[in-house]
Amino acid sequence: MRLARPLGRLTGVVMIAALAGCAAAGPTSDAAGAGTVHDAALRAARKSQRGARAHSTQVAASASLGLVTEPAAGDEPFVTMIDAARASVQMTMYELTDRRIESALVADAKRAVSVEVLLSDGYYGSGSDTNIAAYDFLADHGVRVRWSPAYFALTHQKTLTVDGRESAIMSLNLTSTTDTRDFAIIDSRPGDVEAIQRTFEADFAHQRLTPPAGSGDLVWSPGAATSVLALINGARESIDLENEEMAYAPATRALCLAAPHVDVRIVMTYSADSRRALAQLASCGAHVHLLYGQRPLYIHAKILLVDGRVALVGSQNLSSTSLLYNRELAIRITSPAILRSLAGTFAGDDAAR
Repeated sequence: MRLARPLGRLTGVVMIAALAGCAAAGPTSDAAGAGTVHDAALRAARKSQRGARAHSTQVAASASLGLVTEPAAGDEPFVTMIDAARASVQMTMYELTDRRIESALVADAKRAVSVEVLLSDGYYGSGSDTNIAAYDFLADHGVRVRWSPAYFALTHQKTLTVDGRESAIMSLNLTSTTDTRDFAIIDSRPGDVEAIQRTFEADFAHQRLTPPAGSGDLVWSPGAATSVLALINGARESIDLENEEMAYAPATRALCLAAPHVDVRIVMTYSADSRRALAQLASCGAHVHLLYGQRPLYIHAKILLVDGRVALVGSQNLSSTSLLYNRELAIRITSPAILRSLAGTFAGDDAAR
């Protein structure tokens, strides 16, 4: 990692110049990107996964954790989870427009599975046009569906829990296209699943609750900033970061403080809102690699990988709203197999042009 330091500094200088003039490229939207890093490889992966079960798209890290990497996996892992339900399905989702997912939920309800869905109702309950069609479709077909509580800035959490035995903790929304870099952790640790269920039930009933930490690895918002900063401040060799936003000043400062002695690498899709923070990071010596628009891949993932020994994977962006005021969920990962897979994907994204 230390050998990459000169490259990081050189890239930082280049990025300052690029950021100074990149407004002409225009801001990106939150819509899913249409491209991929390795188109041929991903097409082959999708072809091999047609009709496959969810675990074919996961890293078999242990008996209790798996990794889903998007866009190669598509929605198949989550459709498979829903189809396998025997007693209950609980979903919290920021954006739901995937009719395959919606139809799978309705099919469960028709065969007497208890299906409950909590959809984001916009900023402090101001309404969400994105989810109206899904809400109406689910409600009309026997699914218990509710809008998220208005006391969160946003309900940006993305989770799916089946039969009280496993939960998907996602960075992705379940939309009609999934051509974005995203990840999901499939977690069957009983303590984690129970904590996610308890929090879902409270949020579904609009009852305030301090969420349980599960097995000690769940990181909830509001209140995730402390965990994020602790991970950054604890780095000794390397920090690899993918995120959609860079708008939380304490995190930017912490990364800048780390950059002189830690190999800090950041891969993001350019956003005008993050321009100043990214220029600051580049000037501190961080390696900042920006992708533009939807090419070659839109970075919607939220991963923080430290020293190759621990990662945070989930829904939190590096913004004040996300860390302090939203309902969000991430999970700390120490599984060597999952960490290796995350590191390999990050390296591929960092090499993308």
